[in-house]
Amino acid sequence: MALRREFRPAVLAAAPLAGAILVMAAGAMLIASGATPSSPERFMRLSLALPTLVIDISHFASSVLGLVLVMLAFGLRSRLDAAWAASLVVLAVTALLALSKGLIWEEGMILAAICAFLAPLRAAFPRKAALSQMEVTPGWLLSAGAAVAGAGLLGLWFFSHVSYEDRPFWSTMVDGDVARSIRAWAGAALAFLGFGLWRLVATAATPKVIGEDDPDFERVRAVLATSESAEPLSNLALLGDKRFLFSESGQSFLMFGVRGRSWIALGGPVGRRDERLELLWRFRELADAHAARPGLYGIGPDDLPDIVELGFSIQKIGECARLPIQDFAFEGQTRAKIRRAWRQVRDGGAEFEVISPGGIDDILPELSAISDEWLARQSGGDKAFALGGFNPAYLREFPVAIARWEGRIVAFANLWPTASRDAFSIDLMRYNWAAPKRIMDFLFVELISWGREQGYGYLDFGNAPLAGLEDRPLAPVMTRVGRLMFDLGEDVYNFQGVRSYKDKFHPNWEPRYAAAPAKWAIAILLADVSLLSSGGFAGLTRRSKKGEIPPPRKAEPLAGAVSGGEPAQGLV
Repeated sequence: MALRREFRPAVLAAAPLAGAILVMAAGAMLIASGATPSSPERFMRLSLALPTLVIDISHFASSVLGLVLVMLAFGLRSRLDAAWAASLVVLAVTALLALSKGLIWEEGMILAAICAFLAPLRAAFPRKAALSQMEVTPGWLLSAGAAVAGAGLLGLWFFSHVSYEDRPFWSTMVDGDVARSIRAWAGAALAFLGFGLWRLVATAATPKVIGEDDPDFERVRAVLATSESAEPLSNLALLGDKRFLFSESGQSFLMFGVRGRSWIALGGPVGRRDERLELLWRFRELADAHAARPGLYGIGPDDLPDIVELGFSIQKIGECARLPIQDFAFEGQTRAKIRRAWRQVRDGGAEFEVISPGGIDDILPELSAISDEWLARQSGGDKAFALGGFNPAYLREFPVAIARWEGRIVAFANLWPTASRDAFSIDLMRYNWAAPKRIMDFLFVELISWGREQGYGYLDFGNAPLAGLEDRPLAPVMTRVGRLMFDLGEDVYNFQGVRSYKDKFHPNWEPRYAAAPAKWAIAILLADVSLLSSGGFAGLTRRSKKGEIPPPRKAEPLAGAVSGGEPAQGLV
């Protein structure tokens, strides 16, 4: 008994993979068995006891259930309890069908033995997700396709080498055994095709989105207002499109978005530092229980020890510009251009003001008109998830910096504060055609002075995507591909322009990372982040409406090039 207790954890740990391999092998055996000739002697004996229709149905069903076993192997590998239960049922049924399709008792014994192996291992499959939520990796799907294709080729080889006296092979197609085998293989192939099409649209079950009308939204505000561990990016929790995982104390949360099978946490946990690792583990375990693929996007160097603890793979995705503002000075040659631009706009009559959240409604119509004009010039429209969008309820949560020209608001930026006042950032930055040249330079300089007065240590300029990646012979493939995109992808996205505009303020550059359980999953994670932020494929392909409004001035950085990282062109 003591020996059994000692070996039980090891057996349970090995059972999912071992069971998946055995069940997949059983499925492949059934598909191959259905596509190959029956034993004439056994078939004649069986035909005396059962009608031909029953034999044909058993033959067909056995092959289709063989493919079902191959698919269930994915669920066993993912430790789904539903896959375990379904495997036992299918194995028992196919063991009986092995007898009714051709008295293949050896096949039945193998299936029964695998069923007996899995039956006592219920504890090895703790995940409560449904079969429709199991993750199927490309490698396993390729294996299933190879099993089906291999069975067809095997059947073709067998029937082309069976002796049919002097008749050509094509004339044997009318034979019952050939017809049964072709039907069985075709059934498995069609079932595999249907499964593949279903996987294109199937998604994992997910927690609900918490919006402004949800009681938990007030908990999010409370955490942000008192957090000792939060970056300006954490304010995207108030956008109303996130799902949240709260700590047991309720003083920390992790926000994430869902697309398909991907659960993507935006940044690290927000709140108490001592609850960070526990929240990350709970996030991974919750995703695992829902058969989802967890990932983290936009994490910084401080998050890396916890991410390594999770066993995640890590990929650098760019750099973040942070400007120390308490000792910031415009004197000297390095910031001469910024100084001249600011002075030129200020002396021309520009005015700067920060409006508190309570006063946003008074200027909202003007901000909305500026935003609409701005969006009409851009490709892709408004953003979400990792980028802020123009949402009145969202804007009311923050102070808004405005620039007036000739008494009218011509540019604005909503601000992301932090409770610790370590840093603040800018989210939306938009201006209209009436704004003077270099209005954004003016706005930035004024914000630096405002942040210093408010006691902030840094102005966070946001991310420069793909910046800082090294193109070295031994660098990871994704890093080298990212560097190539940074160097050559200006027609798709102004990578170098975004970096260049922020760099003229001479900030400190900090790396930003994405992380996932497997390296290959990071590429899927990044694609899903892009789709979440753009509103799907329609948002990615939406084009600007040209000719409706005057174009932006060439010397002005397009808004959104600062914190969100939207495409920016014509940067100074």
